[in-house]
Amino acid sequence: MVQTAKPVAGVRPAATTFVTGDFPRRRLLILALSSLAGFLLTVVWSAEFVDQTIGDNVADSMLGHHAKGTPIAGIMAGFAFAFATGVAGTFTACNVAVFGALAPLVGRPTTARGRMLQVVKPLAWLSAGMLTVSAAYGVIVGLVGTHMPQFSTATARTGFSPRMVQSMVVFGLIGLVMIALGLAALGLIPDPMARITARFPNAPMILMGVLIGGFLIGRPFGLFRQMFRDAAESHNPFYGALAFALQSLGNIVIMAVLFLLMALIAGPCLQRWIAAKPGRAATLVAVAFLVAGVFTLLYWDVRILARREMIWYPVAPWA
Repeated sequence: MVQTAKPVAGVRPAATTFVTGDFPRRRLLILALSSLAGFLLTVVWSAEFVDQTIGDNVADSMLGHHAKGTPIAGIMAGFAFAFATGVAGTFTACNVAVFGALAPLVGRPTTARGRMLQVVKPLAWLSAGMLTVSAAYGVIVGLVGTHMPQFSTATARTGFSPRMVQSMVVFGLIGLVMIALGLAALGLIPDPMARITARFPNAPMILMGVLIGGFLIGRPFGLFRQMFRDAAESHNPFYGALAFALQSLGNIVIMAVLFLLMALIAGPCLQRWIAAKPGRAATLVAVAFLVAGVFTLLYWDVRILARREMIWYPVAPWA
């Protein structure tokens, strides 16, 4: 029921965080179903519902006022706004995929303390990669943000606004990276992280953090643009770095807490289920990456063309 990866010329096979070496038997079927799920998600996904009904309401509740209609008054208000809007943007497909891919890590040690430590360590490395990207981007925004595409107020009713082009490029690349990781998890392509992971075992978790930090570079979410413009107009790189770092932290805090609870409560059961068939770990990782990767690539680089009436793409009436 489990296939072992065949050696790749010039590369020594080795288990890494996301590529265990034990692959499920029906890999092409998993690839097809995961790709179909990612495609169907683009058909039904409503950005307006996620951003306005969920995102705006969460931010309003945390801040105690209408976030979108209230100017950010001062640095401390900016920090609160950054964290609240980060939490408001928690449940994106990419964010869910990153934490879904970590599921096989849960429950390996037998004690609750051991399971907790097993989860905290990868979260720390993930945070390191995420904060490095978001803080660096915040510095750039504080220095030259008013001249960047995301600062533009141009509409996208005809053609593509500068910020829309930036979103397409950034999320398209993130989608491709996730698809490549999903294919590698299934053993359909060589592990692109194999060599660097051999030298730096925590590199895959840092990459996950980089992807989450990269969401800020492409995100067109209205509340994030408000934060972006405030940081850009401040011309303060330190404020930009701290605000963007807080927004990234807000973006993962709920998922991180849920992940820790899963480790404590469901860890042993999940690990027994995975151990019964080693290929299940690869399946969980692959499905998480493939669904989100296909969704991200199609939604941002194909469906967006349909919104400009350049191609036809199936879209649900509510989306």
